[in-house]
Amino acid sequence: FLSPAPARARPPDGPRGRGARGARHERVRFIMMEVKLKPFDFASAVARAGLRTDGTPIAGGAAATGPASSAAGVGKANFGSALSDALKGVSDMQNQATAMQNELQLDNPTVSLEQTMVTMQKAQIGFQAALSVRNRLVQSYTDIMNMQV
Repeated sequence: FLSPAPARARPPDGPRGRGARGARHERVRFIMMEVKLKPFDFASAVARAGLRTDGTPIAGGAAATGPASSAAGVGKANFGSALSDALKGVSDMQNQATAMQNELQLDNPTVSLEQTMVTMQKAQIGFQAALSVRNRLVQSYTDIMNMQV
């Protein structure tokens, strides 16, 4: 249960204060959302990472093909594919948000405003993260190029 914040004292009337005609009215609104969390399944998360439950790599699993156990060329390909997959995910999320916006504007009863806003926020956060990674990569490249040999 959420309760509103305590009322604040009104500023005194004066040259900068507001009288009865210009009084501020503050509204407090609460939005209740039901959030359902799925229980964390450690065994499936470890299996997706290519590890056993004790943390050792599974032979031929995802962890066994990482840069530490492979040649440098394969490690670069994995980084490139991971980066392109992440950018594709951001693009897909933005396309989904745009599609939901269009459906909401067309008064589709199956699309709610709340779902649309959450999807838009997810797309925005994903884009900001991708932009941050890009800026870090550009800064690292600039730092390396400016190093004295």
